[in-house]
Amino acid sequence: MTDSQTNSEAGPPPEPGTDLHLELRGPGLRAGLTNALRDAVRTGRLAPGTRLPPSRSLAADLGVSRNTVTDSYAELVAEGWLTAQQGSGTQVATRAEPRRATPAASRAQPTRKRPMYGLQPGSPDLANFPRTQWLTAARRALTSAPHDAFGYGDALGQIRLRTALADYLARARGVYAEPERIVICSGFHHGLALMAQALGARQVRAVAVESYGLDLYRDLLTGAGLRTTPVYVDEYGARTDDLARLDGIGAVLMTPAHQYPTGVALRPDRRTAAVEWARRTGGLILEDDYDGEFRYDRQPVGALQGLDPDRVVYFGSASKSLAPGVRLGWMVLPQELVPEIVVAKGYGDYMSSALEQLTLAEFLTSGAYDRHVRSMRLHYRRRRDQLVAALARRAPHVRVTGMAAGLQAVLELPYGTEQSVTQAAARQGLAVSGLAEFRYEVPESGRRLPEQDALVVNYAAPSDSAWTGALDALCRVMPQTQG
Repeated sequence: MTDSQTNSEAGPPPEPGTDLHLELRGPGLRAGLTNALRDAVRTGRLAPGTRLPPSRSLAADLGVSRNTVTDSYAELVAEGWLTAQQGSGTQVATRAEPRRATPAASRAQPTRKRPMYGLQPGSPDLANFPRTQWLTAARRALTSAPHDAFGYGDALGQIRLRTALADYLARARGVYAEPERIVICSGFHHGLALMAQALGARQVRAVAVESYGLDLYRDLLTGAGLRTTPVYVDEYGARTDDLARLDGIGAVLMTPAHQYPTGVALRPDRRTAAVEWARRTGGLILEDDYDGEFRYDRQPVGALQGLDPDRVVYFGSASKSLAPGVRLGWMVLPQELVPEIVVAKGYGDYMSSALEQLTLAEFLTSGAYDRHVRSMRLHYRRRRDQLVAALARRAPHVRVTGMAAGLQAVLELPYGTEQSVTQAAARQGLAVSGLAEFRYEVPESGRRLPEQDALVVNYAAPSDSAWTGALDALCRVMPQTQG
């Protein structure tokens, strides 16, 4: 193979050439290059089908003569490591793909079958992400963004997004929000981590949490050095009167609009009790408004933050309204907390993607966000109604609660059947969560939650094509009698 042949095969050289990291070893440049290329192919670092740089480009990159490269290519073609065909350039041969041994530990492990259907809470319907509208918003945002929007920027977040959020949250959720009190983060988890760091800096030692919730967030708080204590939840939400009897509590984490995962709204007198506790003690209420936009059979329950913006930290995100992958959340803070959160943010994730922030700002101001939320509200309500109707026909003794809002419902089961039902669901290829997964009790407290067996079913997550099968599988494993 000649230099001229190599150039004609490769076509017009790319600008400035394909990068290829090689360490030349051996006596002489040609042998060193040949050995380096052979090793790269043998170990799989150069995968089968990879197109190699033209000889002129690789020679310039390595500081060797072009003849050295063409001779190395020719030798490896003859050995079968590379192929060279007219119009295709020089490529790694398919038959040169290394055979990787399966580790013994992997061979010994049984393959776990992936569920066909998933009704576990936590995710919206990802198939209905508004791709076209999001792309339109991204194009508009890029076109209109000033140059400095793509710098390191303000730790609070893009001012365009904070301004759009202040308007939306006041209008749709009753939040007292000013752009200067909003901090953009990468979701609720990130925001809570920042808050935990700020609480620690304030010498707070303990945080109350609802007795039903995600252990992920409890672990985050304890990992930050904060002790957690449960506030018990009943059919009216968290028993906020109990806050006054808890020692050393500096903050309480709550989901007042739609308790997660039981689905109950915090009763008005208990909302008032929580705010009065915070005012009296100087404590903070950490309000997770994770799915506040979605309500069906009731008037919208506004954010607790509106009762006292100086004692409530409001958390929101795009994870349920759009998708978790958007990775955008927001905190509406008491003014005195803003500098402390900025300091905490400086130790880790200083700022979220500017492009995503600008896109969401455009999505909000154009009205596309409101239209998407209204569309998904109708979609999820139909799903919820189909769930209720199917259970009424096929498992009439199963009571469904917590469904006036949000993306999940609670299916109450006969005593002692939760584990057997979840196991039966797994055999049907259906992943579901039992209520026990979310229960938090501290044995030394001397108090116990009432025993309740139930499933927490996410009717929002399955795609339209999977929903019918998921619902059928769920009904098949439901108890047919009261037990």
